[in-house]
Amino acid sequence: MSFQLPTVDVPPQPWTGRFDGDEAAHRRWWQAVDINRTPGPAGVEAAPDGEPATPAARKPAALLGFASDEGVRRNKGRVGAAAAPAALRKALAPLAFHLDRTVADVGDVVVSGGDLEAGQERLGLALAALLDSGHQTVVLGGGHETAYASYLGVSASSAVQSGQRLGVLNLDAHFDLRDEPVASSGTPFLQMACAEGDAGREFRYAVVGISEPNNTRVLFDTAEKLAVRYLLDEDCEADRARDFVASFLADIDVLYLTIDLDVLPAAVAPGVSAPAAYGVPLPVISAVCRQVARSGKLLHLDVAELNPEFDIDGRTAKTAARLVDTLLR
Repeated sequence: MSFQLPTVDVPPQPWTGRFDGDEAAHRRWWQAVDINRTPGPAGVEAAPDGEPATPAARKPAALLGFASDEGVRRNKGRVGAAAAPAALRKALAPLAFHLDRTVADVGDVVVSGGDLEAGQERLGLALAALLDSGHQTVVLGGGHETAYASYLGVSASSAVQSGQRLGVLNLDAHFDLRDEPVASSGTPFLQMACAEGDAGREFRYAVVGISEPNNTRVLFDTAEKLAVRYLLDEDCEADRARDFVASFLADIDVLYLTIDLDVLPAAVAPGVSAPAAYGVPLPVISAVCRQVARSGKLLHLDVAELNPEFDIDGRTAKTAARLVDTLLR
């Protein structure tokens, strides 16, 4: 079975980090992530130079960057998220590698010249190819316009096209359901709702961490009209968040999880376009990630809204890296 990944804009670059030894017990992410192999099909990694391919212990993971802040610019936010994929890799690199799956970095899709829509389409094509070849996919955004790019790939995948019920779980302080003439980081989930309706599918969307003061009545009304499930940030106690997510997972077959880092308190995640005055505690968000990972329904995940320019001591990037590591366990 052949596999062809649509061309990305920037090929993967070498990872670096602390060196403790070459043995498996010493490995860190920078030593484990492969930038030289083309991810192969159906849980098998394609080896270079004619070497035999070896089955992965679990579904192999593929990391794909989305270097974009055009959606944030259009949404009048603090630009800088285009630099996030590199910062996320830098934060992942020194972490001890405890995963029992292979991980490949396949490079970045870059939005340039303000052409957000073309970049979203390119990422969607690459993502669909990776999903249909049997990968656990991770997109490193990017502003939250990353979400619609991810959706294009997820919705085009064979899992969704075959009729499995897709659920979109957003960890976010905002609904991002704006009805605007031009797409931005504030519109992706309304775009998804329209696309799902055009495809004759039910839009299944849930949000953990909604900040009531940061969402207008129009957005709450839109959420109600679309039957969006949500949990306010002030209601995100551990047990309540767990029950909320469990109820949502029970009604779907496959899950797309998107994490907007502004769901976290500003002290934990200062490096975002819109730092949270309240936010959901990191232990609650981490527990949701573990719950999702253990559900067996996670098809794809992305992390969005990291802005390295405002990231004090790399706090936001380090937190995001920890969540990615948790989700791939």
